[in-house]
Amino acid sequence: MKKITVALIGAGQRGFNYAEYALQNPYEMQIAAVAEPTAARREAFRERHRLPEDRVFAHWDELFAGPKLADAVMICTQDQQHFEPTMKALEAGYHVLLEKPMSSSPEECLAMGDMAARMNRVFSICHVLRYTNFFSTIKGLLDQGKIGKLMSITHNENVGYWHQAHSFVRGNWRRKDESSPMILAKSCHDLDILLWLAGADCTRVSSFGSLAHFTSENAPEGAPLRCLDGCPASEECLYYAPKLYLTDNTDWPTSAISDDISYEARYKALQEGPYGRCVYRCDNDVVDHQVVNLEFDNAVTVAFTMSAFTREISRTIKLMGTKGEIRGAMEKNEIEILHFGSGKTERIVFEDRGGHVGHGGGDWGLMRDFLRLVQADGGQQGLTSADRSVQSHMIAFAAEQSRVAGKTLELAEFVRGLRSCSAG
Repeated sequence: MKKITVALIGAGQRGFNYAEYALQNPYEMQIAAVAEPTAARREAFRERHRLPEDRVFAHWDELFAGPKLADAVMICTQDQQHFEPTMKALEAGYHVLLEKPMSSSPEECLAMGDMAARMNRVFSICHVLRYTNFFSTIKGLLDQGKIGKLMSITHNENVGYWHQAHSFVRGNWRRKDESSPMILAKSCHDLDILLWLAGADCTRVSSFGSLAHFTSENAPEGAPLRCLDGCPASEECLYYAPKLYLTDNTDWPTSAISDDISYEARYKALQEGPYGRCVYRCDNDVVDHQVVNLEFDNAVTVAFTMSAFTREISRTIKLMGTKGEIRGAMEKNEIEILHFGSGKTERIVFEDRGGHVGHGGGDWGLMRDFLRLVQADGGQQGLTSADRSVQSHMIAFAAEQSRVAGKTLELAEFVRGLRSCSAG
């Protein structure tokens, strides 16, 4: 098997973690180059993968300016920096693995999908849930007819109160104009997996939700703009920054607030950076809870809930068929099959509890599948495809429009409208 060479664009936490696959599987994959604007991250990545200086770039334009350096490119930049490097990589003949979401613009998602088809390149989106034991087992049970014909799905993404505060109130994904709507930034994983499990095209979308808690109206009396500026509610506040970031635990999310994780550097980050702000006095505008209802052309209906107000980061699902039910809790790696008539219950428990870290083993499954597709030069089909990824993203954009406009949308009509505007 030929070793696949990969260039990384964006050496933040996600890109850095995906690239670790090359170090653990050196006969399958080799990192050939990196483009990263932050000097400290760029140098750390260069040392980690022993890259020569002429394979290290500050911007993707520098990487694409020269001859082709690898078989494929992994793009792990911020949401609004996905479109340009993806289009340039596809045009230059690279296969592409793109971090989700594809783009914060529905028109750009459509354009990237069209470009990948035109260039006949592998174009995979990091929908890692398809590659977990948990969801692949559920898909297998459905395909085997274990619960008869699937009729309905209820699915919850439990964001976690502290995760919401870190990433979607204080962090990079707090504002739609700087990243994406919450339903896209956080839940395109889930909409993709629901599309996969339903096994048909989505036809109609409706959605409701709002930003209701993390607002100035809910700030404790006398709370300052920053937690370190003498907050009178420091003892009882769930989100008091020093309690979250100035502990002995420097793993994620603490590791995200500063490239230097010394106590002094973290303290300074809370004094000056976004993670030291009062969660009730930030500039966030994404929702903190949302529901999405979907109808598919095989009569399957879906009720999906995304909520910040949970203790754990987890996903729970219930699938209802004509002959039984499937109930699952991803972080517990537990699945139950309840059979009608006989009253029999089967229980599946996986020993490898991947949990939230590595998306339950999905990250490595994604990497293996992408390398296999590149090895076949696009001649094989993966668990997902560019057109399915585009559809799941269109569901997210339609859900956000439905939430804002307060009406149900026909998905095909929504997409036609986007293409018509782009053509015009």
